[in-house]
Amino acid sequence: MASKIFATPVDALRDLLFDGMTIMSGGFGLSGNPESLIPEIRKAGVKGLTIISNNAGADGFGLWMLLESRQIRKMISSYVGENKLFEQQYLSGELELELNPQGTLAERIRAGGAGIPAFFTKTGVGTVVAEGKPIEIFEGEEYVRETWLCADLAIVKAWKADPAGNLMFRKTARNFNPNMATAGKVTVAEVEEIVEAGALDPDCIHTPGIYVDRIVKSTVNEKRIEKLTTRAREAA
Repeated sequence: MASKIFATPVDALRDLLFDGMTIMSGGFGLSGNPESLIPEIRKAGVKGLTIISNNAGADGFGLWMLLESRQIRKMISSYVGENKLFEQQYLSGELELELNPQGTLAERIRAGGAGIPAFFTKTGVGTVVAEGKPIEIFEGEEYVRETWLCADLAIVKAWKADPAGNLMFRKTARNFNPNMATAGKVTVAEVEEIVEAGALDPDCIHTPGIYVDRIVKSTVNEKRIEKLTTRAREAA
């Protein structure tokens, strides 16, 4: 069986990128961002991308890089409030946006990985979120129909992986990353540590290796904090 481990982020993305593709990018804020893979997508120069991600990075970091290079045509997101470049491009009509309630976005991605093309939720009923979508009545309550999300490529950031592609995520980085790993036609995981086969406790594996096609050790692990607030330590 061919190895899933690739030497560099460039190698891990080789022959996977093309203009107009849809990419899922993991992370929650700046936690769990595929910090090593995003810059290589920028360098590849692919255009007209649809990006599915909770947010679009922050000024100067994460998916902001692909906004700055004008490679993103459309964002499917749930939170866009910390990115001034995102705001500018959207308000100017340069960037298309499909805004989702955060739980709905997570469930659409999970549904894509589970092979469930549609589901119903009360979230968004009676708001612009429901415009143009079918509404059904269940037990006297209105529910809006939402559809799955899938991607040509999913890029995720994990804490540990073994050679089979089993992944462990750490703390907040588990948001979105495990679900996205199941919903891409191809999934590339950058990881902080690659361990030997059998080193991961099966009870602690968050994403089974069957969903992961390629693994690469991350070259960037900045783990930036979007807003750091500190106060002077009180005297003892």
